Parts: sequence; C-alpha cells; structure tokens
Amino acid sequence: MTKARMMEESDAELVANDVRLVGRLSAAPAAVELPSGDTLMTFRISIERGAAPRSTSAKGSAQRVDSVPCTAWAPRLRRSVATWRPGDVVEVEGAVRCRFYQAGGATRSRVEVEASSGRIIRRSPVA
Repeated sequence: MTKARMMEESDAELVANDVRLVGRLSAAPAAVELPSGDTLMTFRISIERGAAPRSTSAKGSAQRVDSVPCTAWAPRLRRSVATWRPGDVVEVEGAVRCRFYQAGGATRSRVEVEASSGRIIRRSPVA
C-alpha cells in the first residue's frame, strides 16, 4: 500500500458531513424544476436554538430560531415531502451542500441541507 493511499484512508476518518435536523416546517414545500430538467422539492425547517453556550463576546445574538433551507431530490422523498404541511414537526437527515446556479447573469451559491431521508414526527393541527 502506498503512503498516499494510507493517508487517504486515515483522512477519511477525519471527515464527516452528516446532518440531522428536527424542527417545524415553516411553509409549504415547493416543487422546483431546474433548467437542467431536474425536479426537486425545497422546504425550510425552523429550529429553536435552545440553551446555547455563552458567547465569549459581551453581546451574544438575540436570534432564537434558525431557518434551514433543505432540498429533496430523490423521487420517493419528494413525494413524501409534498404531503408535509406548515407547522408539522419533521426530522430530516442528509448532508450540507453548496449549490451553484446562474441568476440575473451572475453565478450565485446557496448552502442547504440535501435530505436523504425525512419523516413527520407530529402533524400540525388542520386549520
């Protein structure tokens, strides 16, 4: 085994991109068709920050909720996400992705969680 190969294998243990989010769906999921013809579902999960470690600065953030953008690309997961309602408590597992796209003649980027699985933990009451 080469030294480079040994380093690759040992470095693999130092890298992780696994995300698990549990929170409320903040709005109805939306189907998006990309210029490539691919279809995905986009949705946002609002997650309360809860008790956070004290900031070393004198003034910490007053923000109490994070709104995390998510996408579902797999057909089965897209169908499942399409049934979710605003206010549902959901669990999503996936990975952080940085997606690049063209808009208004400029290249833009977006950081989001690409969901590999998701489920409803508790349904919101029907309005």
